Amino acid sequence: MSRLIDTSDMDEGRVERPNKSQQKREIQALHGLVRKLIALDDAQLRRMQMPGDLEREIVAARGMKHGALKRQLKLITKLMRQRPTESILSTVAELDARKEALDASFHLVERWRDRLLAEGPDALTEFMHDHPSADAGQIRQLVRNAAREAQAGKSPKSARALFRLLRDLLNQDA
Repeated sequence: MSRLIDTSDMDEGRVERPNKSQQKREIQALHGLVRKLIALDDAQLRRMQMPGDLEREIVAARGMKHGALKRQLKLITKLMRQRPTESILSTVAELDARKEALDASFHLVERWRDRLLAEGPDALTEFMHDHPSADAGQIRQLVRNAAREAQAGKSPKSARALFRLLRDLLNQDA
């Protein structure tokens, strides 16, 4: 036996709110955002253009440990829930994307340096094919010097110089 209930009159005047699980997920997401904000440096934090009290609390949280940090995170999360966070979210996403691009660029330069040091002329030919504006003689000299330094157990001065040269060349081509 099932009863049919007329819900048409119940829907009027009701505001549907998210259930508790949804609220907890939103709070956890804000908690993650707050942790990212605490990790930012001062210049990046100023770019957020957030209210002064919120910025002060974030800066204060940087020096806290354990229980105090946990309480501070709760306070900042509460302050964030009272304000629109779309602009902060977009700025953090932009910073994350920029960091990922820099990391990818760094890893590309590292891979080329390692290949040039390990494979020698074959890798140099391929690099010169991809980047014809590079000075092959300078790269070849740095690779030879880096191999000598590694063999002698000296500090990798030439390998570092090769990294800087490759970084400049690859950033120039990008």
